Amino acid sequence: MLAAEVGNWSAVAAGFDPGTPAAVVSAGRITAVTSAAAAAGIRPGMRRRQAQTECPVLELAEHDPDLDARCFAPVVAALEDLTPRVEVLAPGCCVVATRGPSRYYGGDEALAELAHRTVTEVLATGAYDPASSVSVGIADGLFAAGMAGRAALARTPSTPVLVVPPGSSAEFLGGLPLGTLAEECSLLTGCAADGTTDDLLSMLWQLGLRTLGDLAALPVGDLVGRFGTQGEWMHALASGRDPRLSQPAAAHPDLSVETEIDPPADRLDTVAFAAKSLADQLDAQLAREGQALVCVEVSAETEHGETCSGRWRHGFRFSPPDLVDRVRWQLDGWRSAKGKNSPTGGVSFIRLRAVETLPDEGRQLGFWGGQSEADERAERALQRVQTLVGFDGVTVGRLGSGRRFADLEQRLPFGTAGPLGTGASSTAGPLGSTGQRAPGRVAPGRWAQEPHHGMGRAVAVGRALVGSRRASSPSPAPSGARRRHRPSLRCRARSLAARGHLRLSLSCHWWTSATARSAG
Repeated sequence: MLAAEVGNWSAVAAGFDPGTPAAVVSAGRITAVTSAAAAAGIRPGMRRRQAQTECPVLELAEHDPDLDARCFAPVVAALEDLTPRVEVLAPGCCVVATRGPSRYYGGDEALAELAHRTVTEVLATGAYDPASSVSVGIADGLFAAGMAGRAALARTPSTPVLVVPPGSSAEFLGGLPLGTLAEECSLLTGCAADGTTDDLLSMLWQLGLRTLGDLAALPVGDLVGRFGTQGEWMHALASGRDPRLSQPAAAHPDLSVETEIDPPADRLDTVAFAAKSLADQLDAQLAREGQALVCVEVSAETEHGETCSGRWRHGFRFSPPDLVDRVRWQLDGWRSAKGKNSPTGGVSFIRLRAVETLPDEGRQLGFWGGQSEADERAERALQRVQTLVGFDGVTVGRLGSGRRFADLEQRLPFGTAGPLGTGASSTAGPLGSTGQRAPGRVAPGRWAQEPHHGMGRAVAVGRALVGSRRASSPSPAPSGARRRHRPSLRCRARSLAARGHLRLSLSCHWWTSATARSAG
């Protein structure tokens, strides 16, 4: 299997200059960085505040999965000219079964170099230098192929191409550190990104395991008895026995769903709403068959006859929301592409077909937390209501950030995916927080806001509060003199506020002209 990956793809799609320290943020953590940000010590996985402390001039952008998929569509189209069986694992990473294409192009090495050259040429039109981040690896399994490409990028950045001979994946993986399994676990390893993987790896590290070879040397029965199916899965990956087939097996011919949209839909959210019911139907069919979907083919047709088809692979298993995301990403990239097959009308037909499935081993629910059965029932009820009143008729609240009450509450359509997500944001601060850290460098010409009362004169602030200790110390009163009580600043401000004479001017986001606003 061949794995072609573009490192820090979210930063590439965001249009950042490689020489500018910039990063992409998702759920309060850094997900992608530019080369300048990496040189400044910014790493994926860091918290937003920590990254801004390390680099005060760091530019940040919220993660936009739709933008990532839209910008990655030309790369997929270029690879499909080499072989029609291109499967997108995620925006920025795609895999290809190499049995047929390798024979056609003269071997694995020739195919890997051709794929690297193709991706580099497509990305060369932008300001980003793709030669330093595009990696291609070929190995027996998906995990080994992805690790081969990353190893080639680390060893020879000029030609990041590495082909692992057949049957040598275990030897290649044996020298990699144990923490490799934690890197983008849901992308290459197929482990659920729920935090349990990190806990398991931490326990294995405490037991003295340092490399994947140490993990592969353990008896698989002991791992299964202690860690269950997750331990068995990690042992298979470390041993070079990727359970996911490099040549997808034919799925059951009846495992496909389709629908006609009448009238044809021009809006993307309307098509995604129709795809939601298809995803639920396909998931129900797979549940009855006892299968889990790992590769799906999405096909669409417009009212004028233009067609679009693409394959998407998941490192773990597809859920109905994941399928809806893939449909929206594919149609968005198809609509933004400029070519002879670009859509000229509304979408009138959608089909989802299961390409590859694996036995469904079930899902182990936690004792507390997570999504319960009551949450699932409520979600299905809201979906039925949304079917009756329309996509925008059911909304959910999201906690925003800002100093005004209007900034704290945001309303989103139920089931909306993307940068805003669903429900409360984990990055929003408490009441009255600005949400973003003030810049480390302040533009000149700014001054502090002072409270004013109704006459237009500034409220006097005692020197004892703003001056130095020596300057603020009052002169001693003469002996025997009677001191007159002077009200404090707080008491005077309360008195003015009670009489309606105190006006506090509020200046928000004054360091950016785009979002600057003030109220007084």
